[in-house]
Amino acid sequence: MNIGSAPHIDRMSNIYNNSLVRFYHYVFHDLSDPRTRDWFLIPSPVPGASIIIGYLYFILSWGPRHMEHRKPYQLKKILVFYNFLQVLLSFWLFYEGLDAAWLRKYSWKCQPVDYSNSPDALRVARGVYIYFLAKLSELLDTIFFVLRKKESQITFLHLYHHTVMPMASWGATKYYPGGHGTFIDYNMYKSMSNCQRHQKNATGLTPNYNQERKILTHKSR
Repeated sequence: MNIGSAPHIDRMSNIYNNSLVRFYHYVFHDLSDPRTRDWFLIPSPVPGASIIIGYLYFILSWGPRHMEHRKPYQLKKILVFYNFLQVLLSFWLFYEGLDAAWLRKYSWKCQPVDYSNSPDALRVARGVYIYFLAKLSELLDTIFFVLRKKESQITFLHLYHHTVMPMASWGATKYYPGGHGTFIDYNMYKSMSNCQRHQKNATGLTPNYNQERKILTHKSR
């Protein structure tokens, strides 16, 4: 009986494994945008998820333990250079959002994704992709906080935003790189607010996130 059941178990295992493979291929290949599915970090969710998991592990565990008996790093030159690049990137994203989509042939009621290979459609898709890469680069914000022992700046809202936005922008790049998806994270507002925040950081002014959170909470009421 044991001998006879072995082929049955193997057959069921193959069916189960093949079903998972087909489902994975369907979700992460067939449903994706053929123009962007092969771009760096886009084909599979594993690389991006690994970055996020490593980020959270560093912020919540390894980083604080590593810095516990060490003096905070100053990182002044690195921060100036980093924030300067973020300012340039935010300006570029803001400009691309306006010039490539929002101020041109764009319906504010319902704008479908243009999946064609036209120059305009590819420009919008590229902008969404660069936004995804920008969200990954902004994980350094929290890493710098840990290295400078600024744990008071690392709030739940901060971690939630920096964790969710890379995943959301990855999905937008892979499946919906255009249309109203260009408003992910309120791109127009966020690009400019990020620009202002990094300008303050580049000039040595540390933003008061607790105060900013109080202001945003008050405005939402």
